[in-house]
Amino acid sequence: MKRLCIIPCGKKKIWDVIPEVGPTIAKQVYISPFGKACQEYASTFFCTWVVLSAKHGFLFPDDVVDENYDLAFDSKDSKVITGEELYEQMIKKQLIEYDEVVVLGGKKHYRVVENLYPKEKLTFPLQGLKGIGYMLQRLNRAVEEEKEI
Repeated sequence: MKRLCIIPCGKKKIWDVIPEVGPTIAKQVYISPFGKACQEYASTFFCTWVVLSAKHGFLFPDDVVDENYDLAFDSKDSKVITGEELYEQMIKKQLIEYDEVVVLGGKKHYRVVENLYPKEKLTFPLQGLKGIGYMLQRLNRAVEEEKEI
């Protein structure tokens, strides 16, 4: 069974700590505790995972992000990637043919992904948890105990 994990980006990025760092690969860009926990979970339980960014769309861990940005899916900014652009990326990056798509993160990302994949393929293991602290705890425990959520 082919499985894909989609993780959220995050507001805190490497440039907030090391402004002069320059272009950086995606897995090193998103440095919030939640972002790091999502990456750890995804890389522990999945062969293929991507970061979903409101600016760049789907980023493989080794895709390069050129510079800092501050953009969220719920903003009204015209720079937010469109559903059409995301779908084009899914084709180009071969993210379509998966039997299961596991989405980590909150409602903003659920809404975006629900418009891209058939509902029967989607799983949201953190859905219903009240706040990022609980999500973080659940992810860390899963990795620690080597038991997928």
